[in-house]
Amino acid sequence: MIEKHNLLAELISDIHQHGLNSALFWWQVAVIAVALLVAWLISRQVRRKIAAQGETGSSALRFGREGLARVWFPLNAFLLVKVGQLLLQQWLSGPFKPLAMASVLLMAMANIRVLVYVLRHVFNNALWVRRWERRIALMIWCLYALHIVGILPEITEYLDSLAFNVGKTHISLLTILYGLFSVAMTMLVAMWIGRETERRLMKSETLDMNVRVVLVKIIQSALVVLAVIVALPLVGIDLTVLSVFGGAIGIGLGFGLQKIASNYVSGFIILLDRSVKLGDMIQVDNRTGIIRGLTSRYVVLRSADGTEALIPNETLVTSTVVNQSYSDKSIWVGLPVQVAYGTDLELATKLLADIASAHPRVCDTPAPGGFVAAFADSGINLTLGFFLRDPENGQLGLKHDLNMAIWKAFAEHGIEIPYPRRDVYVHQASDVREAPQA
Repeated sequence: MIEKHNLLAELISDIHQHGLNSALFWWQVAVIAVALLVAWLISRQVRRKIAAQGETGSSALRFGREGLARVWFPLNAFLLVKVGQLLLQQWLSGPFKPLAMASVLLMAMANIRVLVYVLRHVFNNALWVRRWERRIALMIWCLYALHIVGILPEITEYLDSLAFNVGKTHISLLTILYGLFSVAMTMLVAMWIGRETERRLMKSETLDMNVRVVLVKIIQSALVVLAVIVALPLVGIDLTVLSVFGGAIGIGLGFGLQKIASNYVSGFIILLDRSVKLGDMIQVDNRTGIIRGLTSRYVVLRSADGTEALIPNETLVTSTVVNQSYSDKSIWVGLPVQVAYGTDLELATKLLADIASAHPRVCDTPAPGGFVAAFADSGINLTLGFFLRDPENGQLGLKHDLNMAIWKAFAEHGIEIPYPRRDVYVHQASDVREAPQA
């Protein structure tokens, strides 16, 4: 018995009944071939125009162009097949099974390309999406193939027969799979909306950075919860069933997950009280670096040597944090220099101040200056003191520039930079009196 949804079986039955010499069959094959050829030529021209435009335009415009390029071929072919079917119906009568199969397969191609492109956009072209792209496409094609040959209804009936009851709720394996699929789709939509919201909020210049991060995290969390709440009733699962799981999660948070919960709560506290923010230079837990990331669980701290430390949020709340950028990110730096005794100290200190003032990374206010620090054994210790404008870029390169400028300036003005020296006097033997003999 051939069912209505079994397009492949109906096509095979139609071929057996009328044979391959049927004019209607070959007319449909011709329509499909012409539709595919014309759609391919049109798609080729469209792709060339889109490639010529490159990265011009806004991100939304680029997203639309790339998405259109992906579905242009299957959608055009689908429309051309439908137009060909309408034209054939004017002159010929009979079943149009090849055209029906072509329509289903072309729509499947369009769905696959749209889904994979949305996945890439949602997960920011993640590596796992690129790796699983073909598997996802194959899975969707298999579902369409099972639907076409009529096996999918039998599989769904068998999965629906594997059921059990939870209270008054009837749950089958089909319901679970459908629920997982619904949750995945709603989560995908929620993550896409969350990513678009994050992109727009991060561009806002009227809101503080910490407020933007807090809003993004709250909106993303709310969208995930809303996606689950929307998906579960779609498969007939009562939301009251989740009360048991909610109690279990509460107990887990009270015992085993208290550290994780503490870090998440601490993360929101840090973002709201604005104690630290992106770009701040801080010192915490014997680590010094620039904050490169603020997440719900940890802070990414990048040190001067390029290494990145993940500091739990709880550490920043419970420990003392030295924030060098809290009110003003500029920091004071002292560069020691030693000159020989007999040096004109007023000239030396003036040269130090002028050299620091000429460097673009040194703050003009407060103005840099040269100071006499101490009178040492080998020379006079001077200190070039100044405020650094951008401590996040490190100090080694700055000190190199200043030391080279000091070396050249002192050489031009005859200022000597001393070094440890010991004088050794050698006496002749005749000058040494003999020691008295006992």
